[in-house]
Amino acid sequence: MREILSRAGFYVSKPLNMRSISFDIVARRDKTLIIAKILSNVDAFSKENANEMKTLAEALQASPLMIGERSSSGDMEDGIVYSRFSVPIINLQTLNDYLLEGVPPFICAAPGGLYVKLDSEILRKVRDEKGISLGNLAEVAGVSRRTIQMYESGMGAMIDVAIRLEDFLKQPLVMPVDPLEYHSHEKERLYQLKTSDPLSRQIFERLVGLGLSVTPTSKCPFEALTADSKILILTGVMTDESKILEKARTVSDISKVTERKSVIFIERIRSRPSVEGTALVGMDELKKLEEMERLFDLVTERSESHAKRSVQ
Repeated sequence: MREILSRAGFYVSKPLNMRSISFDIVARRDKTLIIAKILSNVDAFSKENANEMKTLAEALQASPLMIGERSSSGDMEDGIVYSRFSVPIINLQTLNDYLLEGVPPFICAAPGGLYVKLDSEILRKVRDEKGISLGNLAEVAGVSRRTIQMYESGMGAMIDVAIRLEDFLKQPLVMPVDPLEYHSHEKERLYQLKTSDPLSRQIFERLVGLGLSVTPTSKCPFEALTADSKILILTGVMTDESKILEKARTVSDISKVTERKSVIFIERIRSRPSVEGTALVGMDELKKLEEMERLFDLVTERSESHAKRSVQ
């Protein structure tokens, strides 16, 4: 998958060699950001993983996507977009055809069969121009008048129905499916800052006290997303300082691809102020801050200090 994305012009994160995380790759091309999970058997994709991917997608304005090979029902077929817990699923060949060959999928798999998306405006326009009643078109398609109305309002149709409509109207109606088009249907979630780690709890409560929103994560290389109306920070918390370097490198790689700032909070700063572009902030420092702007300034200053050192 990384090779396909790279060839398609995406800036791709390094593979995340971590178990039990909700995504494996993030990739960006211009304004398109993909958060992807790769599984041989898509049945292993849990609702918890899906919810976290969708949370990240909403926060980062990204597209969640799963690449799979098979399910208990059989192999994932080329040119078909499946879904599980509202996360789109395609196989590698479909991804290759879409990104490298410019050939989009046209079919969606859903409970009850395979469906296609109809151009509702063209359908309604052609029917009106030819003076065809809802009843006549419904009879030709083998569906009810109400169903034709729903097609004209944007509802998908089964493949055989779409073929009958196109043949009768002498007009292409089936539209391509964009597997990267994602619209959240979730209501706004209320997050509770529950954590068994005392340091994380103190940090999250302090961030909220500064007027920031904190969205905890459970299956990510970082522990939370911290944001206000203008900025979003990938937020890590470390109690084992011997592992800071490894964690910071992972978080930094993701922050570069997503074009977001990143910070790791620790109990106390002992040496360097940043690692690989990820700012390090001590709990003692955080307690002294009285405004969120000062925290953002501190994170930016320390993140940029790494870049300056790299140049020198």
